[in-house]
Amino acid sequence: MTTQSRIPDFRDESPDGRRALAAESAGIPPDALEAWSSGGLGLEQADHMIENVVGTFGMPIGVATNFTVNGADVLVPMATEEPSVVAAASNAARIARERGGFHTSSSTPIMQAQVQVLDVADPDGARVRLLEAGEELIRLANDQDPQLVSFGGGVRDLKVRTVEGHTGRYVVAHLVVDVRDAMGANAVNTMAEAVADRVGQIAGGRVLLRILTNKADMRLARARAVFSAEALGGAEIVGNLVHAAALAETDPYRAATHNKGIMNGITAVVLATGNDTRAVEAGAHSHAVGARGQYAALSHFEVNRDGDLVGTLELPMPVGLVGGATTVHAAAQAAVRMLGVSTASDLAEIITTVGLAQNFAALRALATEGIQRGHMSLHARNIAISAGATAEEIPEVVGRLVADRAIRTDRAEQVLADLRSPGN
Repeated sequence: MTTQSRIPDFRDESPDGRRALAAESAGIPPDALEAWSSGGLGLEQADHMIENVVGTFGMPIGVATNFTVNGADVLVPMATEEPSVVAAASNAARIARERGGFHTSSSTPIMQAQVQVLDVADPDGARVRLLEAGEELIRLANDQDPQLVSFGGGVRDLKVRTVEGHTGRYVVAHLVVDVRDAMGANAVNTMAEAVADRVGQIAGGRVLLRILTNKADMRLARARAVFSAEALGGAEIVGNLVHAAALAETDPYRAATHNKGIMNGITAVVLATGNDTRAVEAGAHSHAVGARGQYAALSHFEVNRDGDLVGTLELPMPVGLVGGATTVHAAAQAAVRMLGVSTASDLAEIITTVGLAQNFAALRALATEGIQRGHMSLHARNIAISAGATAEEIPEVVGRLVADRAIRTDRAEQVLADLRSPGN
């Protein structure tokens, strides 16, 4: 059965009902998503994952609907505490469906490890010597992970740079590694450790660092979509969206918030699938600096010949399906199963589409009604709950907070007091 991402009235169901609908729409057994009902992580299992465990920390997980990626429907799990994120991604995906949804591509899953050499008498000579020994070093590195090599991965190249630091000039060797369906940190770190002594001998210096770089600029994922001008409300709104995006391409102050909007979507899916949010975020923000050396927008928006809005996003996406929490956390396993992905590249591309969708949704809100209207309506639910509203009282409290444009805990407490007074 193929996935159907259009689920009418999905938001009106109870959490149990949504979970059942999501499983049915994804074509997986009803109990495949059951781990989400409990968080998917027991205390004993958590105790084996990190140190000094005292408990677990819950996070809401929602399902973004309406996504079509490369012609196929996808239901997307998103773990986030921020209101409006899941709804915004779903709405953006619905608009993109009118013009064929999202289209994606990605590069080979390449990660790099660095070996830093200090106190080298002839850095340029050392660089060339290391390149001459490339075959030897690559063979030594690949010997550390025969399983990765058997799956078609392994070291693809050796690059060597000289880097000027304020304490001297360093020689830095890079192992360029195809990590296949893993995120790859453990694999490339092991390789770097294995070749470090030999690198130091050849360079004639002292080895210090031997670790991966999270600047994964050889492991890129791309997404594009067309958003109908008619669906957006006309040419003026399309133009405003382009102007809003253009500011982020030239002004670092705007770019920081613009890219945060992208990461609202990306981080939510990365977290839901048990991947390393910090690695993805580090790679994304370093990529945002770009060739100009100035922090700028990761995405781009322009107008095509039909007057529609075209959005594109390209950024590093070092995520995996094997190793780490993805393979031991039941909730992460459920997320991967619902996505129906079979390779890390597939996962990376879907995550990138969510980043583009989230970015478009934020720009659209900014260029029309402003970001607060939709966001604060959802935030009002959190305020109502924190003030002590019951499930029956929440709708009334939220309605009054929004109507008064006073979404504050003290106002919510006052509304509750009024509702609970003897006269009501």
